[in-house]
Amino acid sequence: MSGQIVHEKRKQEILEKALDVFIEEGYEDTTFQKIAERCGITRTILYLYFDNKKQIFAESLKRFLGSLESEIAVVAHDARVDSGEKLLKIGDMVVEACEKESKLLSVVMDYLLRFKASGGTPDEKVRRRTVRMRHILADIVIEGKRRGDFSEVSSVKGTVEMFFALVEAAVFRLVVLGRPAATGLREALSPFVQSMRGAAKARTEQ
Repeated sequence: MSGQIVHEKRKQEILEKALDVFIEEGYEDTTFQKIAERCGITRTILYLYFDNKKQIFAESLKRFLGSLESEIAVVAHDARVDSGEKLLKIGDMVVEACEKESKLLSVVMDYLLRFKASGGTPDEKVRRRTVRMRHILADIVIEGKRRGDFSEVSSVKGTVEMFFALVEAAVFRLVVLGRPAATGLREALSPFVQSMRGAAKARTEQ
């Protein structure tokens, strides 16, 4: 096994254990020392992998979003699936990913609340992190309009915003309400997608 592979494997292990510390302590009270202790290594060794706890947190979030974006891109580029079904599939994927990583999302929520309390703008930070995903969804809507899958879309931006509003509602159910599953997103997306397809399309599918 090459040194690079070993390095990446240890890095992933650190990220997984660090997440537990973030969950237990909260973002603010998590320290580099606490993460090192949880990993069974010294701070000096931890510095070989990360510069500070902010970088560890950012890397965890980056890996989560990067993996999800890659899966979404595969669906988006599948020419065999119509645009409406793509949105429904992506909705299912997002819910499943959020349920799987609900611990990470709880840390993100804690971080964003503290960021807001310190005078920051959480919405801007979230948008920067999800800009690629928004572009993928916008491309699906534009494709749907071009192919005739969507006949009732007046605003691409508004459609993408609605999709993200539903995702944010699912995250709220998981993290704030403490539900074990973010059920309901597909049920909410189905009539939304149907409305974009238009009455004529709906009658064809009946």
